[in-house]
Amino acid sequence: MRDSELVSIALPVRNGAGRLEGVVRSVLAQDHQHIELVISDNASTDATEELCRDLAAGDERIVYHRHPRNVGLLGNFTHAARISRGAFIRWIGDDDRLEPSCVSRALAAFAADERLILVTNQVAYTRDGGQVTTTPYPGPGEGATAGAGLGSDDPVERFAEMLRLLNESPFLIDPLYGLLRRGPATEIPRRNMLREDEVYAAKLALAGPWAHVPEVLSHRNWRTERITRLAGRLDVPSWQSHLANTLQCRELLRWLHQAELTEAQRRRARTAVLRMFARRQRRTIAHRSRKLLSMVRFV
Repeated sequence: MRDSELVSIALPVRNGAGRLEGVVRSVLAQDHQHIELVISDNASTDATEELCRDLAAGDERIVYHRHPRNVGLLGNFTHAARISRGAFIRWIGDDDRLEPSCVSRALAAFAADERLILVTNQVAYTRDGGQVTTTPYPGPGEGATAGAGLGSDDPVERFAEMLRLLNESPFLIDPLYGLLRRGPATEIPRRNMLREDEVYAAKLALAGPWAHVPEVLSHRNWRTERITRLAGRLDVPSWQSHLANTLQCRELLRWLHQAELTEAQRRRARTAVLRMFARRQRRTIAHRSRKLLSMVRFV
C-alpha cells in the first residue's frame, strides 16, 4: 500500500466537547501520515463547535462539518463517511483512542491481499467501572478448514462466521471500527433500527473477505445500556425493543434476497440466520424465566 494513500477517519459527534481532544490527538499521531480526520457534528448544543473549529484551524488534516439540526445517530455516522475523501475509511467514537500504528498495520494487510474489503484489529474495551477487557479473536469455529471464516472466498461461510461471533461475544471482533475500503463503507444501505450495527456487520461479511490483525491497536469505551434506552437514542419506536431478535432476523433475510448469491447459497445463508434466531430466542426465554422466578420468590 502506498504511503501516499489517503485514509479518512470519520468521527461522528454530538455534545462531545469534554471528550474530543484525546481522540483527535490519537488520530493525528498515526504513523501513516496521509490522514484526514472528518468530524461530523450532529447539531451539538455544548462547546463542541468552538472546540472543533479551533482544532481544524490548527491542523489542515481536520475537516469539520456541522449539521444545523439533529439528523440522528445513524444519519450522522453515515454522513461522516460520505463526506470523506479517502480510498479507505475508519470510523471512530468520540471517546475512543487509536495506537499510532493502527492505520499502517491495517494498510499492510490490505497490501498483502487485494481481495480484502475490511481489516479489523483486536480492541481493548474499558467497561463500566473501569475494567479493561480484550479478547483475542480465535478464528473460525471448530471443524473449519484452512482459509475458512471471515477470510474465505465463500460469502456464506463469511456470513455464517459473523453470525456465530454475534452470538458468542461482542468483544471478539468489531467490524464497524475496522479499516474499510470506501465502497463497502459508503454504498451498502443501512436502516435505522435496533442492532443495526450487527446487521451491517453481516452485510459486510457477504460483501467480501476480511483480515484481522491480532494486536490491540484501538481502545473503546463500552457502556452497558438497556435496549429500551438504546431505542430512544436511535429514535426508533419503543415496541421494537420487545421484538429486536425477530426484526433483526427479518432484515437479514430481506438482505439475502437482494444479495448476489446463488439459490443454493441463499438456502445456506437462511439456515445460518434461522440458527442464530433460534439460539437468541432460547436465551431470551431463559432470561425471562429466571426473571419470573426471582419475582415469584418475593410474592
